[in-house]
Amino acid sequence: MTLENKVALVTGGASGIGEAVTRLFVERGARVVVVDLQQEAGDTLVAGLGEAVAFLRGDVSDRAVADRAVATAVERFGGLDVLVNNASASRVRPFTEQTDDDWKLALDTGLFATRNFMLAAYPELRKAQGAVVNFASGAGIDGQPNQASYAAGKEAIRGLSRVVANEWAADGIRVNVVSPMARTAGVAAWAEAHPEQYALSAAKVPLGRFGDPRTDVAPVIAFLASDDARYMTGQTLMADGGAIKLR
Repeated sequence: MTLENKVALVTGGASGIGEAVTRLFVERGARVVVVDLQQEAGDTLVAGLGEAVAFLRGDVSDRAVADRAVATAVERFGGLDVLVNNASASRVRPFTEQTDDDWKLALDTGLFATRNFMLAAYPELRKAQGAVVNFASGAGIDGQPNQASYAAGKEAIRGLSRVVANEWAADGIRVNVVSPMARTAGVAAWAEAHPEQYALSAAKVPLGRFGDPRTDVAPVIAFLASDDARYMTGQTLMADGGAIKLR
């Protein structure tokens, strides 16, 4: 499976699953525009991966950042073939304790960021007959406690992705969703804060562990971005060790 000569845009691409995706994409021949708030992490990526990566520091909830990111892909690499909407942020609290700010954070950085980057990328993706990979979560599919705003946003992304997969199919653009379960730094912090909930989640994984972002999750995203998945659109792929089996 190759991504040779493809240009990708990865939001939240400087750490966690996003960083794993960025590194694997470059390894497989792609050039990548990374959008992230973490300047130091972005600088480290550029230092390690060289001219194959362009880093843009920005808040994904800002529509102007989406426009600037797509413009960067065109200016630096000549176009855009793949959009990976990985970035999101949320706060973990019971539903009755979640504030308007909690909901705004989850929806702005998740659902609306996904929408904005898809709209910004559409003209270039249409030219390339490219691919979009959006992110869902078992928190939404399974109804995980303390994750109301995050879960709602992630399920909204799945609905949006199915609609746009149908609408953009005529343009040759594929839109798919990945729902990962991986031991990122954020998950490690959640496990420390909510050990019982973490243990319950881990116990549901038939393969017996949380996935590794680089070896277990990023390759699934690379597949969806590649021509090997050219006959797939509107699908949700569970990269979660079998924890959730969609019907």
